[in-house]
Amino acid sequence: MKISDLLELLLLAAVWGASFLFMRIAAPILGPVWLIELRVLLAGLALLILSIRLNLLAEIRRNFIPLFVVGCLNSAIPFLLFAFASLILPAGFTAILNATVPLFGTIIAFFWFKEKLTLSRFFGLILGFAGVTILVGWTNIPITQSFVLAIVAGLSASLMYAIAAPYLKQNLAGVPSLVVATGSQLSAAVFLLPITPFFLPKVFPSAVVILVVLALALFSTAFAYILYFRLINQIGVSKSLTVAYLIPLFAMLWGAIVLSEPITTSMVLGCSLILTGTAIAFYSQT
Repeated sequence: MKISDLLELLLLAAVWGASFLFMRIAAPILGPVWLIELRVLLAGLALLILSIRLNLLAEIRRNFIPLFVVGCLNSAIPFLLFAFASLILPAGFTAILNATVPLFGTIIAFFWFKEKLTLSRFFGLILGFAGVTILVGWTNIPITQSFVLAIVAGLSASLMYAIAAPYLKQNLAGVPSLVVATGSQLSAAVFLLPITPFFLPKVFPSAVVILVVLALALFSTAFAYILYFRLINQIGVSKSLTVAYLIPLFAMLWGAIVLSEPITTSMVLGCSLILTGTAIAFYSQT
């Protein structure tokens, strides 16, 4: 991996880590559905302007179906699930659940691509999900039905990401990252639009919430997805998915700095086991 690729990976982790902070702030005010609709719509429109300037509309139309699928699997559904989780869970906690993406990626590779599940990879999976168990079971947050649903939502979102990555590689290989980012975000907005009338916000957002939504849409979505799809094309799916290792570290940092969220022992231990298990499962070849 080139130094420039590594720097892009770190930058991507920082802006995606901030997305959990932004969702934690805005989701209770706007609700998950409206927050994510605004996120993908604003991001898609910003990217569309750039795509028009670069004469990429024909490329978007040519790849409409796979772009719509990626928009649903890699944006609309996981974004909505993580926004729901953010109503209950601290930003760093939610981001640690996001770190299970490569673990799910290993499972998807076993069933989808028939990759061999070696003993070391199996051990890595067990270790990683043991980390999830510690994270969930050894926490100061009351174990309520809402808490359990938030955990399920976060893990389901990670599974969606793991499914979307190989689909993207198979069906949109060679397509410019800007085309993928634009088409997927606009597709996500179209996908979510029919349900927005049923989840209207109860209060008008403050200036802070509006700024948070803009930051979430423009930096943690539009800019981040250009980087992500660019990295998939440059260094491949496997290495690109390792951004999940770094996101929790930044998310915990942003949460602690901005919201004074505690970094608990269960978060540190659970995160360590998840990342260690992921490293073993994802990179083991024998």
